[in-house]
Amino acid sequence: MAKISSSSIYDSAQEGPPAVRELKELFRYNYLLIQLIRRDILTRYKRSVLGIAWTMLNPLGTMIVLTLAFSRAFATKDYATLVLSGLLAWTFFAQTTNAIMSHMVWGSSLLKRIYVPRTAFAVAAIGTGLINLVISIVPLILVMLVTGVPIRASMLFLPVSIIFLAMFSLGIGLLISTIAVYFADVAEMYQVIIPAWMYLSPVIYPAEYLPPEIRVWVARLNPMYHLIQMFRTPIYEGRIPDLEAVLLTGAFSIVTLIVGWIIFTRKADEFAYRI
Repeated sequence: MAKISSSSIYDSAQEGPPAVRELKELFRYNYLLIQLIRRDILTRYKRSVLGIAWTMLNPLGTMIVLTLAFSRAFATKDYATLVLSGLLAWTFFAQTTNAIMSHMVWGSSLLKRIYVPRTAFAVAAIGTGLINLVISIVPLILVMLVTGVPIRASMLFLPVSIIFLAMFSLGIGLLISTIAVYFADVAEMYQVIIPAWMYLSPVIYPAEYLPPEIRVWVARLNPMYHLIQMFRTPIYEGRIPDLEAVLLTGAFSIVTLIVGWIIFTRKADEFAYRI
């Protein structure tokens, strides 16, 4: 009887923890990521008359409405730049986390047919969001030029802010997707949570307008407070965020991503049976 070589036996334990295996598979399927991002971009603008210009006009239109409604109420200098910078960061977070959850819960029939890294859908949603965010910065720069807000060298810090924002969004997206696979109502509840979360974050108003005692708790309990401030500071205030703020924001962004990645990958094998 032929002997079976030990090298021909597959042992999943040799591949390491699920989080590590998933990361390796994601690199192996990098071509799939590109195709998923390409599909999302083409699908979004396929039947749109304005095409990719809608990515720029959408936040611009919202900014105009908010400026007309609240600029006098908040009496803040260069309110248009303030609100648009906050909107860009918030829109990226809201859209990507929703996209990750919808891909996993409602659009993941592919998981039942063939093997693909489960995280590919989530990372692709972040990739699509990054492309849209970069495009959306164009109208922000135009608004700054029109309103006389100087474009300073501090804006070169934006890639760091965007990386932290992407890491946090991916971590939250993976966490809520894992929960939503088991409890489908979470997808509906999240649509209620998102607007409430936005109003608790300094998106359409300066952080200074929060009463000091409330601001302390919002800053402690709301990570988006720090992420929006980090995105807005180089644009609106024209300076690089303090080192303490950078380290704090980076720390909870990394921790959120690691926790979300570990929990998601540990449960990923069960998704095909529960979706």
